[in-house]
Amino acid sequence: MRAAEAFAIVEPRQDVRFKLDIMKYVLIIPDGAADERQPSLNGRTPLQAARTPNMDAVAREGMIGQADHVPVSMPSGSDVGTMSLFGYDPRKYHTGRAPIEAAAQGIELGPLDWAIRCNLVHVADGKMRSFTAGQIPSELAHELIGLLQKDQCGSPTWKFHAGVSYRNLLIYRSRGEAAPFSAETKTVPPHDIPDQPIVANLPQGPGSAELRSLMDRSRSLMAGAARNQERGRRGEFAATQTWLWGLGKTPALEPFRQRFGKTAAVITAVDLLRGLARLLGWQVINVPGATGYTDTDYAAKGRYAIDTLKTVDFVTVHVEASDEASHEGDAAKKVEVLERIDADIVGPLHKFLKSQGEYRILISPDHPTFLRTRTHSHGYVPFAMCGTGIAADAAATYDEIAAQASPIAIPGHELMPRFFAG
Repeated sequence: MRAAEAFAIVEPRQDVRFKLDIMKYVLIIPDGAADERQPSLNGRTPLQAARTPNMDAVAREGMIGQADHVPVSMPSGSDVGTMSLFGYDPRKYHTGRAPIEAAAQGIELGPLDWAIRCNLVHVADGKMRSFTAGQIPSELAHELIGLLQKDQCGSPTWKFHAGVSYRNLLIYRSRGEAAPFSAETKTVPPHDIPDQPIVANLPQGPGSAELRSLMDRSRSLMAGAARNQERGRRGEFAATQTWLWGLGKTPALEPFRQRFGKTAAVITAVDLLRGLARLLGWQVINVPGATGYTDTDYAAKGRYAIDTLKTVDFVTVHVEASDEASHEGDAAKKVEVLERIDADIVGPLHKFLKSQGEYRILISPDHPTFLRTRTHSHGYVPFAMCGTGIAADAAATYDEIAAQASPIAIPGHELMPRFFAG
């Protein structure tokens, strides 16, 4: 059987049986791993430069191809990319990043309510110097979010919610009236404008005046917070203001089990992935030591994934660290992260899957994140899959260049149905 025949498109099953499959499935997402050739890596991409024998084995034993998870008409980010990777066309289902993160925090939105992502950032000389406020500690971030909420304590409309580190939320609560925002409200992710002037990237369109006003008010509150300013005196990035973006209402997503007939779970340290998982009806597995940064406990993620496979059909392991290394423009760190993912997650999981019976394993980033620009990009990413019923092609390595040689190049939301096909 040729690879193309084994890879025919199938629609989600309608005759769903809600019981555990004999087959076990794993998706590993090295977030933002896809990249360009790097002069500092002798003209290789990070995936080419990294020692990844286990990812290469998946490509060698199965097939490799390219998937485009982020439609060119939409902003590149994990909210769009992972929705597509999980088998849902973001052009149909995506409403914004913040409502997905609200679901992760258990924040329910009414039909007229909106969620807005609230980053704590460091702006200096009118430029976005750090979209994370220097990876601000969660304890201090919670203190600052508390100051912002106190400032709005008389408002029935605005409610700030602390998250993890710089990643927080602002909720607009309707009192029966339509929100000032619409699909025409435009905001820019702060990680898309590193070291760039902010003035041309402020919110635009319906409701933007309210968002800008809240951002302006935050500056004096941040400047008056003693512990925050102490960070600046130590040479760290203090939070100078909030940055509001990614707003939207709760998306209407068909449950994953109904769509694909699989029980599922996710392992991630990122609220965005937790929220999307909850909206899809997945289990969310919390792993001690999973930080969402390059210091995450890779091996613990691998161990917890193996344990979780004993109770569900399908496990997704998401690793944010590769994306963070790109945002920092650190090629050596990105290579190191990819090697850790390979050794501590891909290798142990693939070994376990082979030992327990029928299986399939898929590796795919959600979007490219270029070291050159330090931001998310559009375009194809390489995927590799192998396992029961998947015919091997001629690939020997897992990387962007090998994937470009494949005849398979598909819209991202078609990848999941194909992974489950047969």
